[in-house]
Amino acid sequence: MSAYTVDKSIDCKGLSCPMPIVRTKKAIDEIAPGQVLEVVATDPGSVADVKSWATRTGHQFLGTTEEGGVFYHYIRKAIPEEQKPETTFANVVSNDVLESKVGSDAVILDVREPMEYAFGHVPGAKLAPLGQLEGMLGELKAYADKDIYVVCRTGNRSDAACQILAEHGFTRVHNVVPGMSEWQGPIEQSEVKQS
Repeated sequence: MSAYTVDKSIDCKGLSCPMPIVRTKKAIDEIAPGQVLEVVATDPGSVADVKSWATRTGHQFLGTTEEGGVFYHYIRKAIPEEQKPETTFANVVSNDVLESKVGSDAVILDVREPMEYAFGHVPGAKLAPLGQLEGMLGELKAYADKDIYVVCRTGNRSDAACQILAEHGFTRVHNVVPGMSEWQGPIEQSEVKQS
């Protein structure tokens, strides 16, 4: 239970992307500007997802705390003048297109969490978790002149990642939809490191 004063709390425990964001969108519409929404989730990906969504839509992301594997995210609803319409990245490709690029010189970025990546990813994909992507932009600049295919579980985190990459000058970026949730192509696994 949180020690912070919140106006509404939603329970997203046990849900994975995109459901915490789907519920967050609905809940934020039910509160008044200036009020605080608490999103309680167990999906580690929600840490980056909630912050990215709030930032992209003009709401104030206040922060996240974690207790025993449960994440508590806090968002203050913006006044209407500060809210931004939610946008989606225009350059979308299918899983079939991505599968045809496996083994080519195309760059595949997997923006899921390390555990998701370890249990199964597209062969040759580079791990770049959404929450760490901006810190990796320097090393990713080496791929600026190549096609970059960005994949996640459902296309939501990858959409946010594509927008970040495009904002930083990457012009050949493709969001792969529906992503790993419906991937039928080859899979590689990595060693899962226990912490």
